Amino acid sequence: MIPASPSGTAPFALSVLDNAHTAVGQTAEEALGEVIALAQLAERRGYQRFWMSEHHAMPGAATSSPQLMLARLTGETDRIRLGSGGIMLPNHAPLVIAEQFGMLGALAPGRIDLGLGRAPGTDLPTASALRRHQDANDGFPQQVLELLGFLGDDFPEGHPYQNIHAVPGPWQDDQNRVPRTGNAPDTWILGSSPHSARLAGRLGRPYAFALQFGESDVESALRLYRENFRPSEVLAEPHTLVSVGAVAHDDPAEARRQAATSAMAMLRMFQRRPYSLLPPEEVEAYPASLQEQQVLETYIHHYLNGTGPEVAAGLERLHARTGVDEVMLVVMGHSRQVQARTVELLADHYGLPSALS
Repeated sequence: MIPASPSGTAPFALSVLDNAHTAVGQTAEEALGEVIALAQLAERRGYQRFWMSEHHAMPGAATSSPQLMLARLTGETDRIRLGSGGIMLPNHAPLVIAEQFGMLGALAPGRIDLGLGRAPGTDLPTASALRRHQDANDGFPQQVLELLGFLGDDFPEGHPYQNIHAVPGPWQDDQNRVPRTGNAPDTWILGSSPHSARLAGRLGRPYAFALQFGESDVESALRLYRENFRPSEVLAEPHTLVSVGAVAHDDPAEARRQAATSAMAMLRMFQRRPYSLLPPEEVEAYPASLQEQQVLETYIHHYLNGTGPEVAAGLERLHARTGVDEVMLVVMGHSRQVQARTVELLADHYGLPSALS
């Protein structure tokens, strides 16, 4: 289920990631309603996947539990793959995630992706409240192995969890004398570091690199992943995805204004202030120091912004650098309408196959 064909005229498959951005002036109820609408739009316009990420204690993101939203989206969509980009596994017990995604697989057979990340998705005090122990990050590889063991119900003889079973899952099928459904999610390793790249390669899993957070060395990470890749029962060859912040609009000036709102949210985080998506007018009026303006410009430049063809050109430069199999648009900006327009314009540019055609 993992390999994806290039979309339309694009040399890569195209997907969408939504952080349930909840801008200043918008309620969580409104934002989550817009998430549903965007997932349905992405499906109609022929995108491969629609993922959501886990964040905590951020006014500008209403996705503390992507799996809850994915459960809703299984009933609001029919074809598009749905997934987490990602679940921050050290925040959770692996058995709980295996059972939750087993349920999602039963609700939408063959359509669920489970992307796993190591970062907390929040600030350090909130991470402490979530994790309750100091070595959560260090234990990530072992947590991934436990999760895979629960999903496949295949712990080795003598493992302490050998007789513990995730339900729904293969053990339940066996006990109920029905064929094994094979509805386990496709499991991805997410990250932006050599650590995650090597782990994904050694496990023979697809690898998703998060480029939206800054100027990380994506080329080296993908090279390490490919060099360390070992074929597995789920994947014979390396498979890569890169997610990148994007704002496309008919008016390139408006695209830049919207990108600036996301850049300001990142600046606020560096200032130890809440991640908030301020209105463009408020961002423009902000009396930034020279150093702050440099941070803002760095992120505005980092998020691909402009007309549809201009953003597409940035995606193709990224592909030329990395040879990535899939590109995931992380929709950015204060305006949910502009986020939807980003999805429309890139689908138009690449001639994605519409579900209505």
